[in-house]
Amino acid sequence: MNTTKAHIAALSLLDRALISVTDDELVALLAGLPEDHVSAIKRISSVRDEEVPETEVVAAIREAAHKGRLNGDLQRLGVVLSDACLADCVEQLGDAADLPSEEDLQKVMPALVEKHGVGVVRLMLASTVVGEAPASATIIGLLKTDEAVKLPPAADKPLAPLLPLPQDDADRLALKAQRKERKAQDQAAAKLRREQVARAKNRV
Repeated sequence: MNTTKAHIAALSLLDRALISVTDDELVALLAGLPEDHVSAIKRISSVRDEEVPETEVVAAIREAAHKGRLNGDLQRLGVVLSDACLADCVEQLGDAADLPSEEDLQKVMPALVEKHGVGVVRLMLASTVVGEAPASATIIGLLKTDEAVKLPPAADKPLAPLLPLPQDDADRLALKAQRKERKAQDQAAAKLRREQVARAKNRV
């Protein structure tokens, strides 16, 4: 149970980290990724058209992340999107890469932020937490308190972008409302009939 709760908490951090990356940052990130990484992201995000504009790919990424907390797509997107940043982080940490201390991580954060942007660095850190990195506790502390990379307050934005209801859901809700209204009308009519019968008996 504790492991499950920890995983859910880690996914929430990753969700917040992805939300903190702006659309422009994601477009720039996609433009700099290797072709195989972009293909993987499109596959995870169910983008079939190879020529689709990057702005549409970004929208598909956000939708896939919104739906993908349980099936693993959110985690997969985080890993692929932040892969280059993670490689740089490991290289800069050197011998400390396997189990970096808070001080080790703080030393490499400025250069990573300058090269990749704070949003991508947050995404990389949160992805390593979901992947159960040995330094997860330290990384969580950075994401919560370190001024250079801490996540924006959760209350500032929803955990995932709000998506419009699918048409079938909207139709189902409309049908439910109609049934509720008809039920209320039937109850009112039945009550009126009972009152009429009662008045007729009293007259008799």
